Amino acid sequence: MSMDFKEVIKKMVIPQHVKKIIGGGAKITIPETKKQLFDMALGGAENKTYKAVFNVNGKEIEEATVVKCKNGIAVNFDDITMRRRDPNSMVIADEQPTDKPTHIERFGKPFDEIRQETFDWLAKQEGLVVLPFYSGNEDLKLGYASLAIVPESAAFFATMIAELQGFIPASKVPNFFKPKAVIYVAPPFRHIYYEGKQVVVHNRDYDMQEVFSYNLYPGPSAKKGVYSILLDIGEKEGWVTLHASTVKIVTPYELELTIMHEGASGGGKSEMTEPFHREEDGRLLLATNIVSGEKILVNIADTSTLHPITDDMALAHPSLQNNSKKLVVADAEYGWFLRVDHIQHYGTDPEIEAASIHPKEPIIFLNEQAVPDSTCLIWEHIEDAPGKPCANPRIIMPRAFKKNIVEGTGEIDIRSFGVRTPPTTSDKPNYGIIGMFHVLPPALAWIWRLVAPRGYANPSIIDNSSSAMSMKSEGVGSYWPFATGKKVDQANLLLEQIMNTPETRYILVPNQYIGCFKVGFAGQWATREYLSRRGGMKYKKSALEPSRCSLLGYSPRSVKIDGTEIPKGLLQVNTQARVGNEAYDKGAKMLTDFFKEQLKQFDTDDLAPLGHDIIQVCMNDGTVEDYFDLIPVL
Repeated sequence: MSMDFKEVIKKMVIPQHVKKIIGGGAKITIPETKKQLFDMALGGAENKTYKAVFNVNGKEIEEATVVKCKNGIAVNFDDITMRRRDPNSMVIADEQPTDKPTHIERFGKPFDEIRQETFDWLAKQEGLVVLPFYSGNEDLKLGYASLAIVPESAAFFATMIAELQGFIPASKVPNFFKPKAVIYVAPPFRHIYYEGKQVVVHNRDYDMQEVFSYNLYPGPSAKKGVYSILLDIGEKEGWVTLHASTVKIVTPYELELTIMHEGASGGGKSEMTEPFHREEDGRLLLATNIVSGEKILVNIADTSTLHPITDDMALAHPSLQNNSKKLVVADAEYGWFLRVDHIQHYGTDPEIEAASIHPKEPIIFLNEQAVPDSTCLIWEHIEDAPGKPCANPRIIMPRAFKKNIVEGTGEIDIRSFGVRTPPTTSDKPNYGIIGMFHVLPPALAWIWRLVAPRGYANPSIIDNSSSAMSMKSEGVGSYWPFATGKKVDQANLLLEQIMNTPETRYILVPNQYIGCFKVGFAGQWATREYLSRRGGMKYKKSALEPSRCSLLGYSPRSVKIDGTEIPKGLLQVNTQARVGNEAYDKGAKMLTDFFKEQLKQFDTDDLAPLGHDIIQVCMNDGTVEDYFDLIPVL
């Protein structure tokens, strides 16, 4: 049982309006154990199913169903638009500097009245879950006191926050616990004021950031809302939480290499920490020609051992550097929000399958089929429509469940950037012209992080564009959708970080297609195995040649993995017979035009002088050498 909540609240330094919510007459629960949270998510320990229903102007609306399974709880949302993150969900309520849409701009009215109405609604609930937690990494003294206030009727949301960020048991709340952020959850308001859309309102006017979550899909609030909190703190203090997975690779020859992989949602971050998927004969299916059906397989007999460090949120706080000239990061999460759309049958990813079927403790499943008392299977995705599986099935897995997990920090040898690319042929030219990997000069690596193309057929977010192949920008560092401030401030922070870590190297890695070859994430896995075996990234220029498209930096002249020579067409896409120079150049123009358009917004008086110089190289169609000369490291 929980401690008397009044005794716990006495330990907290919270503003008057939060005290009013908690003292409004609702039954207050400050949880003590994970089991207590999971029981509350189901509306009681005896329940096998629970429906989260809310009264909206006299009409009952069912938001979600929670099912108790043998291996955890499964949460499914009735509204299919709540099953993926809406990239336009963030709205800013305050008057501090921002490039994001403000509440008054988007909805035509100030937020003050809705804010107060939210507080009043919460105070009138029968029960509230008050969840203290740390945003960031408290083990490394980089945890920032935070609080979530959730109606008991949506207790599963508090449980998801606890599984993603960890939580502080009631008996362990320290004295003088002063939140730097509070998440308020009020689902009916999306129907009353926001046309049923995903809306998360951020208010930075107080000593703490307020995050108003008006929907129950955790992506834009419990997950990225906490990310926004860290970005806001970092922007004020001069550091960044990067949108990145990180893995230390130990080869069969005992060489070690640490790669941090950045990119927009769907850019291969989680996949970078996964073992590659073998064919029945043990080989890696690297690529399949979409026209001829030709397959390229690579025999990698002894694979490297993977030691994951981060999955999605990598704290790059200056205190971690300890005089290193490489970037040093630490995980900002307790649990990882893993997308499992690629797992469509048993045996695809044995590690994740085993960890989810027989978890050490119950876990949370989203967008998966579930029957009470059954075992929830991660390849049985819920359908958005008959015959159309949801593209964004997820599990929340505590990072401690991962094999060989690294506690503490990781010193980065290579920063990789991932982008989803479409099929590209001479008949249908497109921007799928990126080879298996490219070596980027640091100045060019910065450009890619400013633009961060979302790329082809993103499964993680709602995309209402007419074409799945259309390029969109996720923006600075690919974390811009979660940032509340100014783009140019984040651009300067990233450039400063690159300049301060000259021994970290940079590559660009596509996924899905390389020209006319379907690769999925196999090219990324092969690159990881190759670079770790060669001992890293200190390339002689003689081993590289400038790419035909200068935005792609340098292409390796040749790559051999365990005796298998990678076809040149997978390294330099214009050499593919079904692509050629003409189609390649059309794709290069698509990329270049897109980059020029996106970079205009950064070229302001507030940008660092070196940033201006780098952007001018792009605007003037400069060469790879021009980028290299600005920051001469390779």
